[in-house]
Amino acid sequence: MTVETLMREEVMEGGLAGEAPRTIQWSSVFAGALAASAMSFILIGFGVAIGLGVSSASPSWRDASAALALLSGLYLIIQAIVSFGFGGYVAGRTTRSEPALTTIEDDRERRDGLHGLTAWALAVLAGAALLALLGAAAIDRSPMRSSASNTSAAEPLLSYELDKLFRAPRRAPNTDLREARAEAGRILMTSSSHSGVSTDDRAYLVQQVAGVTGLAAPDAERRVDALIAESKTAINRARRNSIIVAFSVAAATLIGAAVAWAAAVAGGRHRDGEPLPKWMASANRFHRNPRAMPVP
Repeated sequence: MTVETLMREEVMEGGLAGEAPRTIQWSSVFAGALAASAMSFILIGFGVAIGLGVSSASPSWRDASAALALLSGLYLIIQAIVSFGFGGYVAGRTTRSEPALTTIEDDRERRDGLHGLTAWALAVLAGAALLALLGAAAIDRSPMRSSASNTSAAEPLLSYELDKLFRAPRRAPNTDLREARAEAGRILMTSSSHSGVSTDDRAYLVQQVAGVTGLAAPDAERRVDALIAESKTAINRARRNSIIVAFSVAAATLIGAAVAWAAAVAGGRHRDGEPLPKWMASANRFHRNPRAMPVP
């Protein structure tokens, strides 16, 4: 009896003789991350092709409705479930099982799930790095980068409003309006603030519009007031869509972590030729009674 107790304690503390160390199998992790990234690229490309891309840099997407933003966010969550589930399953299925854990169900599930979670983290970091590189390349190739002092953050968002603001039937050739547009854009961006466009800024815009377009003072005032209202509406719509998409991305990423863990556990079960665990296959997965575990 004493010898059996000592052997059991040795197994629980130090493991069986010759047991391989419980480490992460990075080949399985990389395989799962690559599978998740490839599936995500396919699904996101399909979503953008059918119009579910309110995060596009195109100025026309600023007028997208809240319903389209919510639908795009829902699609992001669905593609994250499919992509990370596929990657987690690949990571769990390709992970080599350890003989010491064949009779310890919770440890085996925890190990497979950890591989799926690591593959999820690697795929997320790879996607973030790729987006950062693409964004940096787009900024470097932008024609407005060489004249950064004459541009503003309002140009991509309020380019149509700025066109209408300085629209004139006749204009001298080779007229450079970049500086005027940049200054007017910075003023129009304040239209969505709590105080709105100040009186001095509005009067300055009226003078600029009258000087550039040749309109009379009353016509210039009406144009400036109309464009301030339109700019405020456009900024609020873009802000609303950005918030919806940001929350959707965060939710999709967090849900993807849970899905990757569960899919890796399922992949490990299929690898060992066993049925799915009770918490995954049973409808009463939130039962409070603890499950009896076999004694190793």
